[in-house]
Amino acid sequence: MSSPDEQFDRVRREPDPLRQAKLAGELIAVYQQRSVELARLRKEAINRAAAERGISFSAIAAELDLTRGRITQIRQGAPPAERAFFGVGPVSVAVPLRQVGERSLPVISSEDSRAAEMLTNLLTGLAFQVKPQRIPVDGNWAPGEDTVAICGPKSSHVTAAAIESDPFLTFAPDQAGRWTIRERDGSRVYESPMDTDAGSLGSDVAYVARLMLPGGSGTLLVIAGVHALGSVGAAAYLARHLKDLYAQVGTRRFSMVVTSDHDGETVTRSELLCPPRMHE
Repeated sequence: MSSPDEQFDRVRREPDPLRQAKLAGELIAVYQQRSVELARLRKEAINRAAAERGISFSAIAAELDLTRGRITQIRQGAPPAERAFFGVGPVSVAVPLRQVGERSLPVISSEDSRAAEMLTNLLTGLAFQVKPQRIPVDGNWAPGEDTVAICGPKSSHVTAAAIESDPFLTFAPDQAGRWTIRERDGSRVYESPMDTDAGSLGSDVAYVARLMLPGGSGTLLVIAGVHALGSVGAAAYLARHLKDLYAQVGTRRFSMVVTSDHDGETVTRSELLCPPRMHE
């Protein structure tokens, strides 16, 4: 990856005006997101100095050549620690395109759209710039540096390959062809109630994990319901429990299973069925 100075010089040297404008806009977005992350890091460093070293905020202010009021502004105004769960930003939210019947153009399921909307709202509230991304029908795509994929292994071989790096869970069809999430040691199977109970059409389970991309080129946050409805439940769980989840996993690789109940696309319950486990 090129350095910030190299990226800046690349924009300055670009001879094509439209290309230069595009590159400048992209780099501005990166700089803005880095600035937000630096504000978060500064806030956390100030809080750590007070908690770990017992330094008063007045003393910290003097050490940083700031006023006590400015320290208060920093602590109140900067993004929360759990923002780091999604990276630095900008963040891409990727959903799969699906071929339906005789339609000439692929579509996005209403459940995936709802989950993407919920995550976009969560990310925006954490001061991220959000970029929508479409995973083509053939499942061939390249995740960016900070990407959330609302996509299971059935919809993309890229996601499937990432899930193969999970040391604890698999997500694959059983002998009857039903997709299930399983413990790799065979100790438990997480089935969707939609497949096992005719009266549970409003319940589902979802796989949630931060995974290593094939080739070790980075990580990918995957949200994947056994059915698309499960992804909505997982998005709702993240929105309600992000602070606690970040306290447990930080920015490390992990995986877990979420179960949820729904009234249409409205989530009435979302909770852990399998707690997060770290991969490192």
